[in-house]
Amino acid sequence: MASLASCLFCRIVKGEIPCFKLFESDKTLAFLDINPLSRGHALVIPKHHGAKLADIPDDQLTEILPVVKKLVQATGATDYNLLQNNGRIAHQVVDHVHFHMIPKPNESEGLGIGWPQQQTDMEKLKALFEDLKSKV
Repeated sequence: MASLASCLFCRIVKGEIPCFKLFESDKTLAFLDINPLSRGHALVIPKHHGAKLADIPDDQLTEILPVVKKLVQATGATDYNLLQNNGRIAHQVVDHVHFHMIPKPNESEGLGIGWPQQQTDMEKLKALFEDLKSKV
């Protein structure tokens, strides 16, 4: 895991590394992805450093979705993906929470994903529901 001093996104927040800044406030920064999957692919990050979503205080996340919404409107995208990965096996590359807003203008551009579904039954779903519901 990257330290705060070496974190790529923290260095962007500090202005040590340039970016194509689309939005900035005290809590949030949005900028174009330098390896876009489609036109308008942008990243929205909390300025507070944390590797995973659970590491970010709630008050530092309040602007994220409204900023994503503004970016979607700015690109004119009608179809898009919002992606946020936590941990290496979940495909997180930069150890700083970030949300990808990826416009999907057609079948060949943007994020391509498969969705491997698992088989289950109602009893297993009910047991999982009861377990999770008691913890929320």
